[in-house]
Amino acid sequence: MRSPAVKRFLNYLQVERSASAYTLQNYALDLHQFFEFLGNRNLSSITPLEIRKFVAHLSTQQHSRATIARRLSCLRSFFRYLCREGTLEHNPAVSIPTPRQEKRLPSFLDERQMMVLLEAPQKEKWQGLRDRAMLETLYSTGIRASELVGLNQEDLDEISGTVVVRGKGRKERLCPIGQTALKRIHLYLSKRPKKLKVPYALFVSQKGTRLTLRQVDRLIADYVRQANLPSSISPHSLRHSFATHLLDRGADLRSVQELLGHASLSTTQIYTHVTPQRLKKVYEQAHPRA
Repeated sequence: MRSPAVKRFLNYLQVERSASAYTLQNYALDLHQFFEFLGNRNLSSITPLEIRKFVAHLSTQQHSRATIARRLSCLRSFFRYLCREGTLEHNPAVSIPTPRQEKRLPSFLDERQMMVLLEAPQKEKWQGLRDRAMLETLYSTGIRASELVGLNQEDLDEISGTVVVRGKGRKERLCPIGQTALKRIHLYLSKRPKKLKVPYALFVSQKGTRLTLRQVDRLIADYVRQANLPSSISPHSLRHSFATHLLDRGADLRSVQELLGHASLSTTQIYTHVTPQRLKKVYEQAHPRA
């Protein structure tokens, strides 16, 4: 059962911070697990040592470092909120170090594999045309799958070749979109049913509702399997492929940062691993003794 303090905190996140339902659900679960670990305790009696014990407990439960970091971030935010409203004088989580994150290279497709995936959807039915348009849009723009499902028809500007994208924190950005993707979208829209529950949505399901993130995940997983591509490929892999292929063909990192909508260049730098082919090309072009 949620304590009054937790209820106030979640209400604050929803009303004042415009947190998504997904974020609220995760924070509620994180706090429930924390207080279940501590038992029935007064908030003012919680110490940094007990938070460290909770972090150690998560480690023994084989939780990933990313999960532990997220739960620690939740606790920091929760106790900071309690300090701000005057319930607590000190934040017991503020001094707890965040676990160092594992650096994972993003999975991506090379250009040949990307073409194989794009050709996977069947073109006989409108759903196949939709899926081809969806894949082309993800690869052409580098947007997240969560941004894709939020697109409306009015977000597309065929004349300028751009699309309005609503990213994290409800920030809007303008992304270029290629002519191939626009043609695929146009063909899909001309064939999809006229009677829809959300006719303004760009990508819709068979039931006429907006396509969901889970449906996109499942569709891409099916096409990856059909195309006999690595099982590690996900919707986000198309974003990685977009960035990697741009860098392979000479795009500068700052431009790729803008296209991806990253706030920090350090986030984009994960793509500088790129491919041996690019490194060899740069070497041959730049080294005097290559």
